[in-house]
Amino acid sequence: MENDAKRLGKNLKRIRMEKNISQSDIANSLGASRGFVSNIENGKTNPTLTTITKIAKAVGVSADELLK
Repeated sequence: MENDAKRLGKNLKRIRMEKNISQSDIANSLGASRGFVSNIENGKTNPTLTTITKIAKAVGVSADELLK
């Protein structure tokens, strides 16, 4: 079974690519580094609920969509 962090990362990357949004764009809206966004996409970090909500807003989906 895929863990939650990997599933979140996979969904984020898919949505980001579909909408032609760069990791840097997301990082800028979070006030974080591009590396942080990369780590989330690769399932290497577990962002807080607040961060997940900010990411969802940055890519224009609900937090629910990211966590499916």
